[in-house]
Amino acid sequence: MSITIHTHAIVSPKAQLGENVTVGPFSIIEDDVVIGSGTTIASNVLIANGARIGKECRIHHGAVLGTLPQDLKFHGEATILEVGDNNVIREYVTLNRGTHATMRTTLGSHCFLMAYTHIAHDCSVGNYVILANSANMGGHCMVEDHAVIGGLVAIHQHSFVGAHSMIGGGFRITKDVPPYVLAGSEPLSFKGLNVIGLRRRNFSTEKIQSIENAYRLIYYSNLNVSQALERIKSETTITDEVRHIIEFIGRSKRGIIGRKR
Repeated sequence: MSITIHTHAIVSPKAQLGENVTVGPFSIIEDDVVIGSGTTIASNVLIANGARIGKECRIHHGAVLGTLPQDLKFHGEATILEVGDNNVIREYVTLNRGTHATMRTTLGSHCFLMAYTHIAHDCSVGNYVILANSANMGGHCMVEDHAVIGGLVAIHQHSFVGAHSMIGGGFRITKDVPPYVLAGSEPLSFKGLNVIGLRRRNFSTEKIQSIENAYRLIYYSNLNVSQALERIKSETTITDEVRHIIEFIGRSKRGIIGRKR
């Protein structure tokens, strides 16, 4: 097993490091930390107690992972931060661990977190998610797989962002963003389907059409959301994607974004 630790790094002997882990100068790895094989940690990184980092991650200069949640309800409970495999975590990203509410903050695999992004306590972020520079999440947020969130986006606590959606830069997310959509404007609004993203991920024309049919009822009929969902169930072919839309909206507590008139 080959582990490379710079002479100016501080790595606890209690930390568990996998094969071929590299730790750069002035980085600190605390006691209760697990780091998967092949992960590279650059200079001035802090990986705090409770962090569980997967394989083949690239953690850049100044990132801070696994520190205490910024929540007045936190009372020192032993919670964790879980980070999957093959993630790119750029400069000065901050990831807090969970509170007693869920006991963990989770980041999936193959994600790209650009500089200065923040994932707060008890958030759940899926796989293949992109957070552009300075996107910031409040506590208890959920971001599903393949979502793309633009730079300087502020995400209100307890907000959900659906799979394959794309949010433009500089906006605020205060209501849930359903799957497969483009969102922009102020207040954040439905702008259509993320067609380019869906095609890049090999969604068929038929699947894209079924998604479009569902959102036509939700956003372009004279029905409220509950009535639109009932019409979708009775009049639309229920593909896996349409079922996901129905389920996502059904569990929304903040309500979904509207369409700008």
